Amino acid sequence: MKFSLRILIPVLMLIVIGCTPQTPNEENDESEIFVEESYVNEVEELAESAKIKEAMEFIRNMDEETVQNQIAITEIPAPPFQEEVRAERYAEMMQEYGLDQVEIDEEGNVIGKRPGTEGEQTIVISAHLDTVFPERTDVEVEVRNDTLFAPGITDDARGLSVLLALINTLETLDIQSADNIWFVGTVGEEGLGDLRGVKHLFETEGDKIDAFISIDGSRASRIVNKALGSHRYRATFEGPGGHSWGAFGTVNPAHAMGRAITYFEDNASQFVKTGPKTSYNIGRMGGGTSVNSIPFENWMEIDMRSESPDALQQIDDIMQDAIQKALIEANSIKTQGPDLTVDIDMIGNRPSGEIPADVPFVQRALAVSKYFGQVPELTRSSTDANVSISRGIPSMTIGGGGSSGGSHSLDEWWYNEDGHKGIQRAFMILMAETGLAE
Repeated sequence: MKFSLRILIPVLMLIVIGCTPQTPNEENDESEIFVEESYVNEVEELAESAKIKEAMEFIRNMDEETVQNQIAITEIPAPPFQEEVRAERYAEMMQEYGLDQVEIDEEGNVIGKRPGTEGEQTIVISAHLDTVFPERTDVEVEVRNDTLFAPGITDDARGLSVLLALINTLETLDIQSADNIWFVGTVGEEGLGDLRGVKHLFETEGDKIDAFISIDGSRASRIVNKALGSHRYRATFEGPGGHSWGAFGTVNPAHAMGRAITYFEDNASQFVKTGPKTSYNIGRMGGGTSVNSIPFENWMEIDMRSESPDALQQIDDIMQDAIQKALIEANSIKTQGPDLTVDIDMIGNRPSGEIPADVPFVQRALAVSKYFGQVPELTRSSTDANVSISRGIPSMTIGGGGSSGGSHSLDEWWYNEDGHKGIQRAFMILMAETGLAE
């Protein structure tokens, strides 16, 4: 029998919780956030359980051990597409804390399974193994005035250490959940990894997963229930090249790319003025050999994002049309040589979607946040949860506690400002959803 209440109780009262201002990389829900009283009561009842009280104290007491795990994980390099060493050690750490069903799948994800006493549903709680930093980046942690500095110390070594703390708590205190829990360290969350780890997880195991939690970053008040979708491309213009004087009149890839950028900007800038929030960016360009050479190749990388799948596809079409128009015009004005060609390769596709705030999973998370005295934020972001959100599976991304800054920089930092409370909150959200077995 499950301790948590699974039957919705009629709404007797609505509790209003305000939102904090949005941060640069996330869009907050500026409307009022409602928490049904039934979920508030459910969480308060769960919190009164002797096992939960014991778990809260255990998490607080193991705080230093959790931080040491965070440091140890940070100092194992995990560049994009090179997470193997960290994954192998992380699998060992899961086993050391008591999980006996641990595997590394074909994509490189570390999966630790903990069966529930009833096993009617399966909840995945995850953090990502990869970092944005290339090979040979110095990832040794430096401590300055009780603050930890290192690339990746928060994103996502904090999340990975939180998962270990949850495993340790459940195993050491012999706390049994009614539903199954899978603890997953995913690969390829960052950049061109394009969520490859979590995509593989849902392609192979998606029919078994009923809810999904990602631990990413530190801020304990946020609940990401909306996925920011994105399309990313590399467009490569290729021609014969040649000397800028002797081969003048040959089609020029750089000129064609410049035309494409202009046409894209002209039309995209008008498109984004109305409708769902949508953005576009040309972030990288390259090609050419010298100032007096017609390039044989020029390329650019384009990032487009939207909260709406339809709007994302529409701005994608605008980009495709701009490139084709530029290609046709460039070939029409050349006076010698073969035609210019273009290859448009998709290098990133992150789906979008939204889990409504009144879904029980989100309501329980809001109620837990309220229990901890927090003002929760419902936000939109791009995380591992994009995949499950786009499938309509109850999902969210939450922070792992503490305070942090400098994400994706060499000066990334994390400070243990009541960091244990982030773990306690994650534990409560997890157990409110899985149910505490009696």
